[in-house]
Amino acid sequence: MSRATVTPEEIHDHLLDRFGGDVVTGLVQSDESDPKSPVIYDPAQSMIGASAIADVAMFCRDDDALRLDALMCLSALDRGAHLSVVYNLHSMAHGHVAALRVDVPRTAAVVPSVERVWTTASWHEREAHDLMGIAFSGHSDLRPLILPEGWEGYPLRKDYEAQEYYRGMKVPF
Repeated sequence: MSRATVTPEEIHDHLLDRFGGDVVTGLVQSDESDPKSPVIYDPAQSMIGASAIADVAMFCRDDDALRLDALMCLSALDRGAHLSVVYNLHSMAHGHVAALRVDVPRTAAVVPSVERVWTTASWHEREAHDLMGIAFSGHSDLRPLILPEGWEGYPLRKDYEAQEYYRGMKVPF
């Protein structure tokens, strides 16, 4: 990786060399990727074991060849059998992008927080916790960001059923 800007595939290989196949478990091309259109460009996602995401994130930020210093977006997705967290990253110094992805079981949706790596992750993780029910271990403050205290369920999950009443008031639909 001698030149400044590298491809997501080269970044994946760099992570694989550093962490091995037990941590960096695969490379997934997004269904929505279109490199000709930067508006909907979605780079290949490096699959990362959930327990190692904070260490991989720190490496991505601090490694001289990567310098992925900006968390552009953290997205939570319901994939049916499991939930995913996708981290879209950008290097301000080098101009390249990368995406990391963690999959967790619906029934044990816990991912280590990356807010100590990128402080902007704090809000993203709170939103993912609030709307998808993914807990971020080590997060400094997982209070609800969008939903009121005591709301039942996670509205962005595919199996979500709205509660009929909230604090004695009928929930309108």
